[in-house]
Amino acid sequence: MANISFMISVLIPVHNYLITPLVQSLHKQLTAEKIAFEIICLDDASTDRKFTKINKKICELEGVKYNLLKTNIGRSAIRNKLAKIAQYEWLLFLDADVLPKSELFVRNYLDAIDSNSEVTVGGLDYVNEEPESDNYLRWKYGRKREIKSKEQRQLRPYINLLGCNFFIQKKIFNTIQFNTSIPKKANEDTLFSYNLKTNNISITHIENPVYHDISESNSVFLKKSLGYAASSIGFVQENLMSEDYMKISRLYFKLKRLKIDFLFAFNYKIFGEFLNQCLQSKKPSLLIFDLYKISYICYIFRN
Repeated sequence: MANISFMISVLIPVHNYLITPLVQSLHKQLTAEKIAFEIICLDDASTDRKFTKINKKICELEGVKYNLLKTNIGRSAIRNKLAKIAQYEWLLFLDADVLPKSELFVRNYLDAIDSNSEVTVGGLDYVNEEPESDNYLRWKYGRKREIKSKEQRQLRPYINLLGCNFFIQKKIFNTIQFNTSIPKKANEDTLFSYNLKTNNISITHIENPVYHDISESNSVFLKKSLGYAASSIGFVQENLMSEDYMKISRLYFKLKRLKIDFLFAFNYKIFGEFLNQCLQSKKPSLLIFDLYKISYICYIFRN
């Protein structure tokens, strides 16, 4: 019999990704806990039918729903839509391309619940084995920049919130949702965390990571990273976020005040393609990655 003291809605946005392993792992753990739960997978108009065909089979599991949208609405809107559909008081948001590291993943979140809990963040991990060269940059960035202990994350609790793995009270999420006025492929996680901060919503970090998939190619990761960086500057310009919230926006506006941003813009214009090739080599440098991003930002916002 289900333990109704805990009622959890697991919410997974999907787009062209196989979610069977993730859902099966979660379903097994949730069932073992004997709690009231639902797993809602909302597909944001995937175009790859081989994924949608297989993903639909998860509906055979009790308490699991999978729905395919006809039109793509973007990451912010689909998360808000998932929360609106959810019937329970606690929401566990997970991205489709993650997998719980621990067999006690669900239990760890349940143990973190108390009367003062508002948002709980579990963290991220990557496998130790080096991938093929075409995926190396994504793996290296994840290993060096995204893997952090709960103590490290708690030093800056808001900026260290990642939308791929967090637990939140529904009443909190109903008050502070993802911003749907921004572009579909903007850095929505950061803006969401900033809004939590400005509304004094408490965040607790725990050791409960998920493994993040590294199938993303270097070129795709670079393109996304530049887009996220640009959107973050846009947030500041549109008064959606303070310039000191993110490292890249702090640096960009400092360079601009010192009137030396043109040097970095020039660097991108002359060496941008070379830097891009370096970052897609077998041993990319994260210092070059940082230089590439700030140079790009200075170039596209030079006027």
